[in-house]
Amino acid sequence: MQSDDKPTNGQPANGRHNPNFLDLLNQTPPPPGSKPRPKRLAGLRTAWRESWKEGGFLYQRWEELVQARHAGWHEIAVWIKTAGLLAGLSLIVMTVGAAADIASATLKGLSGVQATDTGDGSGLWGTVDHPVRVFLAGQAAHLPVAPAALYAFWQLTGLLGLIGGFLGNAGARITWTLFGTGSLAMVWSGTPAGGRAAATGLAALMWALASAFALRGLTLRPIVHNHPPQYMPQFNPELHLHATLPAPAPAGDDFDDSIHSLQH
Repeated sequence: MQSDDKPTNGQPANGRHNPNFLDLLNQTPPPPGSKPRPKRLAGLRTAWRESWKEGGFLYQRWEELVQARHAGWHEIAVWIKTAGLLAGLSLIVMTVGAAADIASATLKGLSGVQATDTGDGSGLWGTVDHPVRVFLAGQAAHLPVAPAALYAFWQLTGLLGLIGGFLGNAGARITWTLFGTGSLAMVWSGTPAGGRAAATGLAALMWALASAFALRGLTLRPIVHNHPPQYMPQFNPELHLHATLPAPAPAGDDFDDSIHSLQH
């Protein structure tokens, strides 16, 4: 990839001058054989064409964009990094602002909801839902919040715990467990004494069926990994013996000793 180096002492660093918009606007002859047109418009058109030629300003920027897909972070052009960071920060700011507005509107809506009917308690679902409504309505009388807001928050908590637990989130599964325990306590407290045990048992069965999805994959068995460790120390026993050998005598001394032995 070619680079648009700055000139040094009036000469370009790479041996030739790479045109840019300012140079082309100042040195743009009119097209031969064409009718007279405004000088600025003709200069813009010529600069646009020249900038897309090999070595032009836009041509180099396009080459940097193409190579950025396969290059690492350190090889990407600085202007691409800057544009990406600014775009990411803008997206984060907009996302956080939208989430804050939605949360604020939801909380305001729950706080302003009027009290709703507690239902007649008919059917299997009504047997579990009606005691919860009665319990929340009785507790809301001592709290600065509407019974419907408490009931909506109870439903929202259960829904988030169910979905998050199905996705494997540990916090959502803890929330689902607390939601089920609290729901059983509310059913027991809000149901008349004659059918209290049956209503609580029915609520426990419904919660257990829903827990098959919310606690999917959860096990109480310890996980044992039989994989050997990546690093195994190796022991190579070796026996090192250090022996001192006498230095060999010079050749001349051996010859003299042999002669003396023969003479004796």
